[in-house]
Amino acid sequence: MKYALRFAHDYGSELALLHVIEPAVSPTSEEVPEASAFSKADMADAKERLRTFVKSAGGAGLPGVRPTIRMGVAAHEIVELAKELDADLIVIATRGYEGWKHLVLGSTAARVARAAPCPVLVVREKEHDFV
Repeated sequence: MKYALRFAHDYGSELALLHVIEPAVSPTSEEVPEASAFSKADMADAKERLRTFVKSAGGAGLPGVRPTIRMGVAAHEIVELAKELDADLIVIATRGYEGWKHLVLGSTAARVARAAPCPVLVVREKEHDFV
């Protein structure tokens, strides 16, 4: 969030915040989950998380903050929103899994970087800052 805020502030850009609620299905499942697969608790949690991020962005002097909640596969939803908004940059965090965890869990950030219509800044957790 810190990187996204800094870039948006420095370039006078609107900030789009996206929270994707993913279904709890097997990664090999080819079925598309229905809206009923998502609980009211998941939606309430997503709204609260976005509210917290919007508050932190509010003091940054940005021209606008656009919070969005979507349901589906995170990488797909991120790329689709970037296309819809004609985004200039996607800032995404990664846990930095290596080895078997990366193979089993995959990397949303890597999938976004491959499919994004714009540059992608991937920020690892617990690394040094440059902003």
